[in-house]
Amino acid sequence: MENLDLPLIWAGLICFAIFAYVVLDGFDLGVGILSPVLEPGVERDQAINSIAPFWDGNETWLVMGGGGLLAVFPLAYAIILPATYPLMIAMLLGLVFRGAAFEFRWRDPAHQPLWDLVITVGSTVAALAQGITIGAILQGIEVENNAYAGGWLDWLSPFSILTGISVVIGYALLGATWLIRKTEGGCQRHAHRLAYWLAIATVLALVAVSAATPFLYTDYWYRWFEMPQVLWTAQVPLLVAICTGVLFWSLKKGHELMPFLMALALFLLGFIGLCISIFPNMVPPSISLWEAAAPRDSQLFLLVGAVFIIPLILGYTGWAYWVFRGKVGTEGYH
Repeated sequence: MENLDLPLIWAGLICFAIFAYVVLDGFDLGVGILSPVLEPGVERDQAINSIAPFWDGNETWLVMGGGGLLAVFPLAYAIILPATYPLMIAMLLGLVFRGAAFEFRWRDPAHQPLWDLVITVGSTVAALAQGITIGAILQGIEVENNAYAGGWLDWLSPFSILTGISVVIGYALLGATWLIRKTEGGCQRHAHRLAYWLAIATVLALVAVSAATPFLYTDYWYRWFEMPQVLWTAQVPLLVAICTGVLFWSLKKGHELMPFLMALALFLLGFIGLCISIFPNMVPPSISLWEAAAPRDSQLFLLVGAVFIIPLILGYTGWAYWVFRGKVGTEGYH
């Protein structure tokens, strides 16, 4: 156990939790974002029903990632949170009101259009806040004496707005491809048309963010383009091109599952690109994983708990998706 690089292991676990959240909560936020362009009635009811059994459980991974950051990398948590307070508040409020609206839209049909609007606004605000947070971290956080030294709005920049909009578009693509898989009839056909245009927008957004990132810091440029690591990093854009081609091919062929898998693959490759740019820092550009980590005994104690908790979360998440597999109708499980 003495030879284990615990900060690196924990960074991997937290990255896994964050990506699991993006995968699972991303598509249901995407469905909420797309709600206004779906026809009220059958289409919209099918869309909401497709995510109703999952949306609350999906957010378990957000708690896992945030709690892990606080417990294992307290210095990073103490810097990142003050730097992004407005974004965190906006995200949590969006998720809270969105969650309440899911329940009220079935129990208060007289005001269903209002609750649908709340779902859309809450989903969009949460997605936008998450994307801007990514941009704020990537562009660097001002640190002095191991504390945040910036202002209330330092997170706001053209780059962070770009990443925010990109995440909203990407989540909408996940939502559209999820609806292709889970619905049928008019809702599925509508989602298929939306997915085509959202795929184009997502790829353009991914290219724009990828092109801008290396110019934020010289270190980012070296991590991507310096020899010999460029031989490895070059595989990321190559895989993006391959996944993009498969995504459009699967949409053209009318496949149901493959577009969703390829949309997830694009998110995974974007996430890998983010990790390549930041590593080995936890708080760019100055705080590394090892500097931000809690004492080794604390990390080891928490790791023992994670060994039991993570498989449990994976187990009940998998069971929920198995129970509610297949196509959905307009009748909610409520």
